[in-house]
Amino acid sequence: MKYQTELKDNILYIRLEGDLIAGADTQQMIDSVDDMQEGNVLLCAVDLSNVRFMDSSGMGVLVSLLTKFRNRGGELVLIKPSDHIRKLLIVTKLNAIFTIAENDDFAAQFLKESTY
Repeated sequence: MKYQTELKDNILYIRLEGDLIAGADTQQMIDSVDDMQEGNVLLCAVDLSNVRFMDSSGMGVLVSLLTKFRNRGGELVLIKPSDHIRKLLIVTKLNAIFTIAENDDFAAQFLKESTY
C-alpha cells in the first residue's frame, strides 16, 4: 500500500492506494498520524478511491484511526470508497459508524461542521 498525507485547512488528508492490509507501510502511516495528532490535528479525511482490496486488518486500521480522532474530540471521514470497499463496509456494518463523502469538498464541509 502507498499513502500520501497532506495537511490543508487543519484537515489531515490521507490518500491511500493499493491494498489496505497489515504491513510495515500501514504501521508507518499510523505512526505519522500519531505525530500529526501531537500537533493538535483533530480532523481527518481518508481517501479510499484508489484502494483495490481491504482485509480485516485494513478495516481495523480504519477503526483505529477513527477512534484516535474521536478520542481527542475530532472526527474522521472516508472519501469515495470503491464499490468493493463500500460493500465490505456495509457487510461489516461499519457504514453505520463512518461518514462517507463523495469528494474532498464534501469531506471538508462535514468535518468543519462537526467541530461546532
